[in-house]
Amino acid sequence: MSRRIPESEYKKTVSYKLKSWYDGTKDYFVGELEMKPQKEKTISDEAFKKSEKDAHEIRVRALDVTHNKGVARFSRTYKVFSIVFCVFLVGMLLYGVAALPPFGNADNPVNNEVAQRYIEQGLQETGAVNIVTGMILDYRAFDTLGESHVLFIATCAVLILLRKDNKKKANISDRIYEPKNDAILQVVAKVLVPPIFIFGIYVILCGHLGPGGGFSGGAIIGAGLILYINAFGFAKTERFFTSKTYKIMSIAALGTYALCKSYSFYTGANHIESIIPKGTPGNIISSGLILILNICVGIVVAGTMYTFYVMFRKGDY
Repeated sequence: MSRRIPESEYKKTVSYKLKSWYDGTKDYFVGELEMKPQKEKTISDEAFKKSEKDAHEIRVRALDVTHNKGVARFSRTYKVFSIVFCVFLVGMLLYGVAALPPFGNADNPVNNEVAQRYIEQGLQETGAVNIVTGMILDYRAFDTLGESHVLFIATCAVLILLRKDNKKKANISDRIYEPKNDAILQVVAKVLVPPIFIFGIYVILCGHLGPGGGFSGGAIIGAGLILYINAFGFAKTERFFTSKTYKIMSIAALGTYALCKSYSFYTGANHIESIIPKGTPGNIISSGLILILNICVGIVVAGTMYTFYVMFRKGDY
């Protein structure tokens, strides 16, 4: 049989606090979390009426097809050209589909000696158990190098377009971009972020042995960085990952990739035997340069994802 406790003791229990918080009678997080109330924007009736009048006049002048002959002429021309373009596009697509060879035909261009070479001799020539990784980072490594540079150039473009002027930047705390600390998100991040990083590293390192590689593993690590910055803020994240860190890692990764594959291209084009051993297929240290290339690609992808998020969030990185 349960014992009835005094009300003063009951108010100290977790069940009472949870019930009062659920009922809305008391919020125990008030004053405990960093909050910044939004300022209510006020506008006078006269200014509101004036803005409505101006918007109405703009709509009338721009969309008055009856009295604006230019708009009416453009509208008719636009409709005609839209119909002509759609008919032309549909016709071109149908013509292209009609000229395609039958699906599954042995004489199709896709069924050539290249795919057969990848499947039959890929393991022997690249040392990678994963045929897809061997194809991307060995047979078609020059194309992958271009894709990695595209990511780096895209990041540079975003930095140029969204970066703030440091000379005009006021001394504003980064916490203005994070209105409050979410206790639940921080606890979840402490539990999830380490396994996410470990799993991303595993996917990168084992890309030549099974599904995975630099692109997928880098995306996983980038997602972990984004989760960490959402939970703990810019100040804590930038203790170990800053813009300088990203630049050094990206340039080092792209340079290493270019040097490694330049050596492979030179030896392959001149039929020179490479001194880099393929290793034992199935071991973590195998497949020649593919493991190193996977690490380089993962570094570039992870840094690019994180940098894009930071730049679009606050523009200063």
